[in-house]
Amino acid sequence: MRSLLFLLVATMSLSAAAPLVFVSAFTSDEKGGGIHAFGFDLEKGTLKPQHRTMDVRNPFFIAVSPDKKFLYAIEAEKFGGDEDENVVAFMLEGRSGQMKRLNHQSARGTASCFLDVDPTGKAVLVANYVTGNVASLPVKSDGSLGEAVSFFQHSGSSVDPQRQKGPNAHCFVVSPDGKHALACDLGIDKVMIYTLDAASAKLAPNTAQPFAKLTPGSGPRHLTFHPNGKLVYLINELANTITVFDWSASDGTLKEKQTIATLPKDFTGKSYTADLKITPDGKHLYGTNRGHDSLASYRIADDGTLTLLAIQPSGGKGPQNILITPNGRWLLCANMPGGNVVVFQIDAASGAITTKGEPVEVPMASCIRWVE
Repeated sequence: MRSLLFLLVATMSLSAAAPLVFVSAFTSDEKGGGIHAFGFDLEKGTLKPQHRTMDVRNPFFIAVSPDKKFLYAIEAEKFGGDEDENVVAFMLEGRSGQMKRLNHQSARGTASCFLDVDPTGKAVLVANYVTGNVASLPVKSDGSLGEAVSFFQHSGSSVDPQRQKGPNAHCFVVSPDGKHALACDLGIDKVMIYTLDAASAKLAPNTAQPFAKLTPGSGPRHLTFHPNGKLVYLINELANTITVFDWSASDGTLKEKQTIATLPKDFTGKSYTADLKITPDGKHLYGTNRGHDSLASYRIADDGTLTLLAIQPSGGKGPQNILITPNGRWLLCANMPGGNVVVFQIDAASGAITTKGEPVEVPMASCIRWVE
């Protein structure tokens, strides 16, 4: 009897400790909208539906607090419409996948497309695409959000007459030490650099280098820091390239060192990159191509430069967002118009990825986040 009871308790403990994957469904459709929570089997690489939170409309992007107690989501009645969109705060209710809505605040712009939380969990940053601006919101002690305390309107244009008539802020990422924040602006071919005071959540333009300029027509979209904190990788939506920078954490400056293609040389169709992620060991990088509908894999050299390893199908149309699990074994890809999430197994030595199991249906899957 004791052994049976011990087995039951142990099984319950393992189940309670299973990591969760949250996937936002960029739609207000009651049949599939909201934020989906899945349990993830770290050994098998499988997703099991846990819960769906419908108390949010068109949640294009989501972010999780460092302590894994809160989740923040974009909310839009009409994405990119006349009205400012919202940033919504949710409290995670244990590890069941259920969430409790706490409050919301204005994103101070439209087509809000990126959220990030600083390492202390005291500041949430948002990028607004259509209005071409960024803002920061303070996080209260209960995880709810205060009104924006910083707001910066970008200005300018670039060479693409359709896509670069004005600023289009596309991501806003906090540096690993929490002292700076980098905003990719697709419309002006710049990475804007800000200092961040996490205690107050306030931003200021970085005096040492206010911005880094990309090759005209690049269309910088998303960026990520290398685990060593000394490199930044930027994926360019319009040029279908990845640019590597040296990063100086002391003064918040970027120095370009390489740009490499994400598409095969013989590809002649239309395609636009979306997202990129690095394995926790810092040895491999993966980026998405929408149109070519593929994942590009790279080896990262000791100096941070990239070598292309392979370009292979993403398992669905329009790979929008990817996640690599903390153990480095699995890559999850959200194919937004394809309406699914595909799991790939990563070979740590070679960086090769292979599909695992069948795709999991999520309507307009747009963003994936992990809760250990």
